[in-house]
Amino acid sequence: MTDNKHQEPELKVSLLDFPCDFPLKIMGKTQPGFAQAVIEVVKRHAPDFDPATVEMRPSRENNFLSITTTIKATSQQQLDALYRELCDHPMVQLVL
Repeated sequence: MTDNKHQEPELKVSLLDFPCDFPLKIMGKTQPGFAQAVIEVVKRHAPDFDPATVEMRPSRENNFLSITTTIKATSQQQLDALYRELCDHPMVQLVL
């Protein structure tokens, strides 16, 4: 019988060395306010993020917009929170 009280907590091992530049690709339907909404979310989690570095690429038929940006990631917790908020945003379809 194992005593669960004395087990070591699992440590999450990150493959990243922080701080590091971390690219993000966020996709959603082409609609007014999409890029601004994404930028606002990213800035909440990476205050030093420069919106001038954002690259936007419409899909062939202009139905979707891909936003590519790079942030200075400081921790795995920061990235997890950023991904969570982006994925939960109603305008966002996919985050890579």
